[in-house]
Amino acid sequence: MAQPIDLEKLLPVYKVEHGAILSRQGDITLAYEATLPELFTLSDAEYEALHQAFIKAIRLLPAFSVFHKQDWFLETTYRADLSKEGQSFLSQASERFFHGRPYLDHRCYIFLTKKPGERRTATSLVSNLLRRSLAPAQTLQPLLYQEFLDQAGQFERVLRDSGFVTLRRLGDAELAGTVKKAGLLERYCCLLPEGAPPLLQDLHLQEGIRIGPKHCQLFTLADAAHLPSLCGPRITYDRYSTDRTRFSTGFAAPLGQLLPCNHLYNQYIFLEDATRTLKRLESKRLRLQSLSAYSRENALARDATHQFLQEAIGRQRLPVKAHFNVLAWTEQPERQKELRTLVSSAMAQLDATPKLETDGAPQLFWAGLPGNEADFPVNETFDTFLEQACCFLSLETGSRSSDSSVGIRLGDRLTGKPVHVDISDEPIRQGICTNRNKFILGPSGSGKSFFTNHLVRSYHEQGSHIVLVDVGHSYKGLCELVGGYYFTYREDKPIRFNPFYIGKGDSLDTEKKESIKTLLLALWKKDSETFSRAEYVALSNALDLYFRHLQEHPQLFPCFDSFYEFVCTVFSEKLQEDGVKEKDFDIGNFRYVLRPYYRDGEFGYLLNARENLDLLAERFIVFELDTIKDHPILFPVVTIIIMEVFISKMRKLKGIRKVILIEEAWKAIAREGMAEYIKYLFKTVRKFYGEAIVVTQEVEDIISSPVVKQAIINNSDCKILLDQGKYLHKFDDIQQLLGLTEKEKALVLSVNKANDPGKKYKEVFISLGGTRSRVYRTEVSLEEYLTYTTEETEKVKVQAYAEKYGGDRRRGIAQLAREMRKEQNEI
Repeated sequence: MAQPIDLEKLLPVYKVEHGAILSRQGDITLAYEATLPELFTLSDAEYEALHQAFIKAIRLLPAFSVFHKQDWFLETTYRADLSKEGQSFLSQASERFFHGRPYLDHRCYIFLTKKPGERRTATSLVSNLLRRSLAPAQTLQPLLYQEFLDQAGQFERVLRDSGFVTLRRLGDAELAGTVKKAGLLERYCCLLPEGAPPLLQDLHLQEGIRIGPKHCQLFTLADAAHLPSLCGPRITYDRYSTDRTRFSTGFAAPLGQLLPCNHLYNQYIFLEDATRTLKRLESKRLRLQSLSAYSRENALARDATHQFLQEAIGRQRLPVKAHFNVLAWTEQPERQKELRTLVSSAMAQLDATPKLETDGAPQLFWAGLPGNEADFPVNETFDTFLEQACCFLSLETGSRSSDSSVGIRLGDRLTGKPVHVDISDEPIRQGICTNRNKFILGPSGSGKSFFTNHLVRSYHEQGSHIVLVDVGHSYKGLCELVGGYYFTYREDKPIRFNPFYIGKGDSLDTEKKESIKTLLLALWKKDSETFSRAEYVALSNALDLYFRHLQEHPQLFPCFDSFYEFVCTVFSEKLQEDGVKEKDFDIGNFRYVLRPYYRDGEFGYLLNARENLDLLAERFIVFELDTIKDHPILFPVVTIIIMEVFISKMRKLKGIRKVILIEEAWKAIAREGMAEYIKYLFKTVRKFYGEAIVVTQEVEDIISSPVVKQAIINNSDCKILLDQGKYLHKFDDIQQLLGLTEKEKALVLSVNKANDPGKKYKEVFISLGGTRSRVYRTEVSLEEYLTYTTEETEKVKVQAYAEKYGGDRRRGIAQLAREMRKEQNEI
């Protein structure tokens, strides 16, 4: 049995200093953490641009240097945080729902190693004893080190200027570690996750690699014969492609984010002296030429070498040596066969022949240690050009959460990991969008109501004022849960407002008076009738005198009834005193036309509400117009009140987000002459820290409505589309109308194409300013589902449970969710 060896004695790293790793052979290594683009977000052209950026950057590195990219993919689970202050009932339910959700945590590191020019493998002729100095010149001469730093800086600048990759230089503590936190060197030796404390583990390199309880397997792409015949920056991802679109991922994505196991993907590119390499290959070609008559293999090798030299010289290709390997591991010995299948099939997707390394695995593992790249066994590399080698670089990472304090919780498309997404403020700060308005398109059954419920609930919890205009009771459950105002019309409980009421913090300003005058004129005059200047002035005087009268008589309640009585008595006498003639203001006609809105009149309920009065202070208001959208009297009045409510919030609530969401009701509003209001709203709301959201489900509505085409779409920098599968063959019209790029078209048509059958969710496409586009999951907890549901049977059951607990909707939903989960577990 082999005796154990102290790892410290074998460690090739001599020192970590000034953010660099110095090996015992004099190699200097700089380490960076790289931030890559998110998976499923790049177009074909962007993959090509990123590929070219890596080529340009690596070309800047000096001869005798090594580019080593090491991608860590660790199986991790989401940890719920229930300790946040002020967390709502639904937020806590969401945290519990996602607790334990598995996903791949990705970290990407890039190591640039400069080998000493005189570095040689020790032999009897070239020994350390024959060197004038044991230390290489580059470790003793500051100018040589500074020159390498400058070249590394140029490498970093090229990648940063591409707009796809950012690099952060790692410091000494991150490389060597501290007492409480393992550094990258220790993490690699023990395969520890980011932020893990130091942990000593046995490292077995005989009969396979085993590190503590981890059983490792190493798969290599190290022989040109095992490589695919064709390679490129991208590859078609069939699961999300359609017969009209081609969905792309990075060429090496199957070995990166798409490989669902613990693994490291090592990518090595060795830059030697190009002139010396070409001379060596020319000598090899001549030697094969002389031997070609003896065997066909020599003739084929001669021709291949000749073609390689022709391309290198004719196209100015940079010849390099390359190696790629995947180190996968598991702590469950029975999963080793599954691990081999996963990695082998991933390599097969690239048309490469996977090789499970056994004899050379320890040397390859040891060469992957940061700072030891220069000791990589040269027999495990193959000759290629830099362009081809860069095709095998992993270019993507998983979905990232925004650091913004506002936004919505969605799910990573691949794993469902919760992702915090800011689609309002962050795009404005970054210059991606110029307004916060949103346009949502989703056919029936696409999950549109769920997404919009989730969106407005998130904004409400973050302190926003929400005004919703609906035609289908989609938000009743959420409104009752948050205790908002819900205005709807029923025969036994008709819709009621009180525009004369002035709530706490509100005042009778010009805007308030103008909105009441607009309402009174709408009740008094038909659309075809005009009003005179005298009538307008008389109404202004009436309102001024009325509110002064209320101050003098505090026992009077402000409403239409008291206003009507004031007009019939005090104001009528005032008109007579002032000698106002009937032709200037017909008080009799005014009283007669408005009589139906007084007390026991036909619409006496409409403007005399005594509850849900403080609309300015209320943060969640729903106007449900389903039963009155065709009513000739009620609907115009309600639309005027909606307009007044939101404009009042928009202008008076400083520094508070205001959101108005108009569901399918926008069609009725536009038909009633409110098109100008919608145009005004979408153009000006951004100046008041607000956002307007319009939701529609029919493509024909977009095409046929000038309001949507001119006002809404042009002033909505955020476009949200749900499943458009039914419009696959006429999507070109939608694409042209919404101004979607080919990349965005491919993303939209991939929605719900390959959903996880074990999870219940719908996907949503979000485009910000036409430059940042993503697809996310809308996956919610059972409690959120019961709050948002529009299924009649489920709504009835939720209501019954709420009544069972005295109208407490939270307790009702919580109990129903517990019982439903119990039933599912029993099944």
